[in-house]
Amino acid sequence: MSEKIIMLHDLRAPALAVPAAPVTPGGVLVDALSRPLHDLRISVTDRCNFRCVYCMPKEVFGKDYPYLPHSDLLSFEEITRVARIFIAHGVEKIRLTGGEPLLRKNLEHLVAMLRTLPTASGRPLDLTLTTNGSLLARKARALKDAGLDRVTVSLDALDDAVFKRMNDVDFAVADVLAGIDAAHAVGLGPVKVNMVVKRGSNDDQIVPMARHFKDSPTILRFIEYMDVGASNGWNMEEVVPSSEVVERIAAELPLVPVAANYTGETAARWRYLDGGGEIGVISSVTGAFCKDCSRMRLSTEGKLYTCLFATRGHDLRALLRAGHDDLAIGGAIAQLWRGRADRYSETRTADTPSLERGARKVEMSYIGG
Repeated sequence: MSEKIIMLHDLRAPALAVPAAPVTPGGVLVDALSRPLHDLRISVTDRCNFRCVYCMPKEVFGKDYPYLPHSDLLSFEEITRVARIFIAHGVEKIRLTGGEPLLRKNLEHLVAMLRTLPTASGRPLDLTLTTNGSLLARKARALKDAGLDRVTVSLDALDDAVFKRMNDVDFAVADVLAGIDAAHAVGLGPVKVNMVVKRGSNDDQIVPMARHFKDSPTILRFIEYMDVGASNGWNMEEVVPSSEVVERIAAELPLVPVAANYTGETAARWRYLDGGGEIGVISSVTGAFCKDCSRMRLSTEGKLYTCLFATRGHDLRALLRAGHDDLAIGGAIAQLWRGRADRYSETRTADTPSLERGARKVEMSYIGG
């Protein structure tokens, strides 16, 4: 099979504009729909050692794929500076993502640098990481010692054969489970496990996954296969609605709904009737989940995205490397957020690809989920 190249990095991103008048950060920043800026997701690498069929399929991201050169990536110092500016505008949660973030050399050094940043409210910064778990067993202790609060692990099947088909690099389930155990052991919890459900590929694993993590400290969440990017050949027929996921589990393990932990939580929560823990479902296709979205996303080489389903980013790195001070960069970020009116999931139709004909949405592996 020949490779189909889809470039990860965004060559269309316009430079982020610095406002004429200075913007003094006040710890609260709301967008055009009155949603506060609270979360920053930072992609630290565009590389991954998995080739999951729904994210970085091998026929697109082959051995000759042109990843970003190291000089294009934001340095740890640049990332920390950007994080400090965002925190001044009210951000209290930072999630490190990728690609596979643990492929970024010495990532624990970045964690330690971010850990020192105080929030505007005085509350501790909520510092988290999403990983495929492949390197977690060997990195968990260093990450915890550096100040990481907790991890979310992607795991799409419990059956080894199914999981290897999903990750497409012959990686074993047992090694991911060992990483989850290591995270629990060092205190990186509560550990959350995310399973992307794709009909005909791994939906037979829904109940086995629920049984495995029931009565454990791990919180399992099921995510509908999403229409993100252009590389995964998304098809609505392969989406298993969250309602069906809940029905399948409840038929064998009775569930009752639970209230959200906080405003803007993407997962709808359910707990086992016998007290054996909880699950979450993220209706990323069948439900509208933009109403309370409080997230900005920063790509590996410094593009800002105001939506997971965005078609373009805004170049922040250019401002960083042109010598602008924090007040100017903070003003540019404030101006971007205040103009934000993204609500993709509320305007999506069943024929999602026709929503913006000719527009290519950014890849999930580029800005993280």
